[in-house]
Amino acid sequence: MDRAKSILPLEGPRFVSGRPMLLAGLRQHYSVATMSEIPKLWRRFAPHVGSIASQVGWVAYGAVIPIENGAQGFDYLCGVEIDQRSGLPAGFSTLDVPALRYAVFTHPGHVSELQETIGAIWRDWFPKSGHELVERSGDIPGMFERYGEGFDPQTGLGDIELWVPVKT
Repeated sequence: MDRAKSILPLEGPRFVSGRPMLLAGLRQHYSVATMSEIPKLWRRFAPHVGSIASQVGWVAYGAVIPIENGAQGFDYLCGVEIDQRSGLPAGFSTLDVPALRYAVFTHPGHVSELQETIGAIWRDWFPKSGHELVERSGDIPGMFERYGEGFDPQTGLGDIELWVPVKT
């Protein structure tokens, strides 16, 4: 059985007007060949969750930041929302996420199967949706993963969403 088909049909998204956020965490560059190493970045980041003085709430984010200027690959930031840039741990990066409109998809499976849902969004839903991506400039995420308060990092299950910025 094709694993990509195992979680389909993909539930249609809900549309959300996102608010501006300031994220802070660890950022690293990846390519298609190295993106399987993103969980290592999360393992390095996880001990910081809940101990960042300016952290807002208990939601974690994985932001995919396309690289402009013809460079290969993408940057990925795993982080949390903060309310100020000062006092961050050494090596942390920040990311300003503007208020945008998002198509929000629920990922129903284990975190290790996230690429299957991402593939279904880009391969199946997006080309047929009639929606356009937000024009990117600077560090606007091309997509971000949202790990809500119901996500259990021990089991890898629960409360995972994928937010894709779309034009209004």
